[in-house]
Amino acid sequence: MKIVIVDDDEAMRNLLRAICEGEEHKVVAQFPDGRGLLEFVRNERPDVVCLDYELPGKNGFELLAEMDAAANQVAVVMITGSSEPELQGHAADLGAAGFIQKPFEEARIIDELTQIEKARMIAARAATTPAETPAPSPGKPAAAPAEPADQDTGAVVPRSAVIVDDSGSIRLLLKGVLQEIGIKVIGLASNAEEGIEVVRRSRPALVCLDVNMPGMSGLDALPHIQAACPQTKIVMVTGNASRPVVQAAIAGGAIGYFLKPIRPALVEEFMRKLLKR
Repeated sequence: MKIVIVDDDEAMRNLLRAICEGEEHKVVAQFPDGRGLLEFVRNERPDVVCLDYELPGKNGFELLAEMDAAANQVAVVMITGSSEPELQGHAADLGAAGFIQKPFEEARIIDELTQIEKARMIAARAATTPAETPAPSPGKPAAAPAEPADQDTGAVVPRSAVIVDDSGSIRLLLKGVLQEIGIKVIGLASNAEEGIEVVRRSRPALVCLDVNMPGMSGLDALPHIQAACPQTKIVMVTGNASRPVVQAAIAGGAIGYFLKPIRPALVEEFMRKLLKR
């Protein structure tokens, strides 16, 4: 993979570079801070950016959000000396594909890069295929709105899904994972309000719903999605698996959750069990 390293400590940059190149990855650039990073990523399209959280000027969170919005096929791995779950959960919600902990452990870095390489292959395949659109009902145009909830027939599009997440990279990866196991992705949404409307129109069998989004949260959107299509099963997507969040999701009607960063093998295992029910 083509890798960019962003860290204000030159010794850390050199050590990480040696580990990456030892695994036959190519380090195409190194930056001591975020200046020029976004332009380089847009122009050169590296596969991975290893991004330190604590940087002069813009911090890692700000740069991560900018890259997810502008170049969401780039996997960002956060470098941090903190083991606080809140920090990692926030980074994961912003689209971080993985974490490298300081002080560096070579085996963990290699494993993280391997996981990301697998995920990138899945996302790349997903990027070449549009989200599928369900066939319209006989005599009804494809764009016609769903009937009100009190007239709901309970019918959903079999083996179909809508993904609601404000991170473009996470939407793309989840789309790829679901398509790999034969689930049609018939809608994508970047916020809760849009997601509710997409579910109302498309009536998917499954919704992958991000917990933390700007505006309405996924937890707040849960009852609206259930009202839009009561037979749709809802799986939450979150970087924060704290007890209150999980309890609120289950109490709201969700059947489970995926933890960010998304690991395709774990999502596939969960979905295969769900499909067997």
